[in-house]
Amino acid sequence: VENSLGAGPPAVLDANPLLRRPAGPFVRLDRSGPGIEDRRFDADPSPIRTLPRRERPKTMTEPHAAIPLVTGVMAIEPAWIDYNGHLNMAYYNVLFDRAADEILGHAGLGPDYIATRNLSFMTAEIHVCYVREVFLADPVTVTMRFLDLDAKRLHVFAELRHATEGWLSATSEQMYLHVDMAARRTAPFPEDVMATLTAMKAQDDGKPWPERAGRKIGIVRKG
Repeated sequence: VENSLGAGPPAVLDANPLLRRPAGPFVRLDRSGPGIEDRRFDADPSPIRTLPRRERPKTMTEPHAAIPLVTGVMAIEPAWIDYNGHLNMAYYNVLFDRAADEILGHAGLGPDYIATRNLSFMTAEIHVCYVREVFLADPVTVTMRFLDLDAKRLHVFAELRHATEGWLSATSEQMYLHVDMAARRTAPFPEDVMATLTAMKAQDDGKPWPERAGRKIGIVRKG
């Protein structure tokens, strides 16, 4: 998966009045340590509340077990809000990218995959549909569905929803390639990873094709 975008440089954000951060309170997701926490800040950066967030799986889920295809609750970071006052379009991809790390971690494809096996997966193609705005205070979660799978490729469809109200904000259809990092070329999934991915895909087999999957961009004219 491509690296997530970081927060923009504070100097740039503060210099532009349209991008200047509001006084607070803020909700920020801290991903720097071994745990992941949601923290609320006022105008000064001292945390007044810390909420634990479910950690990413460190080990592969057994293929026969029920495998969650949904993330924990994620927070919108202040620097991601643009001059329109809502989540900027680029950072939807950050949320979908983090969701992929969390969900595919159940198949062993987490952040430690390169270190332990010198293998990884990368995004070859992505199509995002923006359905409804989200704002700074909105908690969100991502669900993922496996549409197709072969020896080297994984085709997924993800939905970003409001964590408490359930409405749909955006969808992301993605094609992932499995990569041998030594050769920097596509390579087959290892047998154990493939077994878990197959079990994850089977959970959604038989369901109707998602309405927004496989779409193309175009202006639809009446008449």
